Amino acid sequence: MAEKKIIVSGRGPEAKGPYSAAVAFEGLLFVSGQGPVDPDTGKLVGDTVEEQVVRAFENVRLILEDAGSSLDHVLKVTFYLSDIDHFARANEVYKRFFTEGGYPARTTIQAARLPFDILVEIDVIAYVP
Repeated sequence: MAEKKIIVSGRGPEAKGPYSAAVAFEGLLFVSGQGPVDPDTGKLVGDTVEEQVVRAFENVRLILEDAGSSLDHVLKVTFYLSDIDHFARANEVYKRFFTEGGYPARTTIQAARLPFDILVEIDVIAYVP
């Protein structure tokens, strides 16, 4: 019988609540929503959506790597924006993290309010090769 495995990232930000950074199950990896938190200081970083998207994706990348995966293995991204008017700016940064022609499936929504009043939160589903 398959069992889920809780992933604790040694390099990603510490979970700020009752959740795991990621959970692996039968080759799939479910990464919890990541925001613009500096994993070394635990403080929020970035005043612009562009800066916050970069930090959030760097956090996702660290967790994926600690779990034996990478951004190249991301199947699905959910992108939560505090303001949908930031979509075009966030999208330009998003494209830097993936190879054109190999983009993951994605959903982008405007959230009424994100924790700590951040501008973006990103979660992903990836596979572990």
